[in-house]
Amino acid sequence: MPPRPYWSYERGTLWAMDLTDDPPPMSTPAPAGVTLGEAQPEDVAELAAAMGAPDPQGVVQRFVSGRRCFVARVEGAVAAYGWVSEGAESIGELERTMRMQPGEAYIWDCVTLPAFRRRGLYVALLRHVVGVLRAEGLRRLWIGASQDNMPSIRGFRSAGFRPVIKLVYLRVLRLRGNWLVGDATAPPALVADARHALSGAGPERRKSVAARASHADASDIR
Repeated sequence: MPPRPYWSYERGTLWAMDLTDDPPPMSTPAPAGVTLGEAQPEDVAELAAAMGAPDPQGVVQRFVSGRRCFVARVEGAVAAYGWVSEGAESIGELERTMRMQPGEAYIWDCVTLPAFRRRGLYVALLRHVVGVLRAEGLRRLWIGASQDNMPSIRGFRSAGFRPVIKLVYLRVLRLRGNWLVGDATAPPALVADARHALSGAGPERRKSVAARASHADASDIR
């Protein structure tokens, strides 16, 4: 494993969908010739190839650990994929772990292969995942991207997610800084839950965040 660089900088966004409150996203059929579904462990080799992973063992470990993968196929071949985790999931670019409450899931590592982009596959796949997880009884979904990743952000909005926070993360050696800004349209309690999920703050800290003017800048240095 290569050594970790002495500094890291990332500007991210976190979006959410409350499956018990928010209206379901508009039901639209998959694009012509596209099938949507959940990948199975026997699809490991195909998934690894689509992900550009030279060793499928990493994909195997994702399945073994309980992560799920949903795919869009064009003429039977994987054209887009997205992973779903419950409980906890590492966010590599933020060098932290997303910790979810019971009934929540995090959608991550979503990719449309270059040859299949601009066909609406990403939004169709997100809507499919939302429908499956809603039917299973989950109450909230999280998804995130870099602030500069406008195609993903447009996809979030089209699929029915709402913006919750923007986060700037900076690390130099062991000094870390996190700056959170709640979206003006997000309820304070949702902003507090997002901060809790990203920071692991306890319930009292979460109440304190919700009680403050949560749409102002919040930061912590550690």
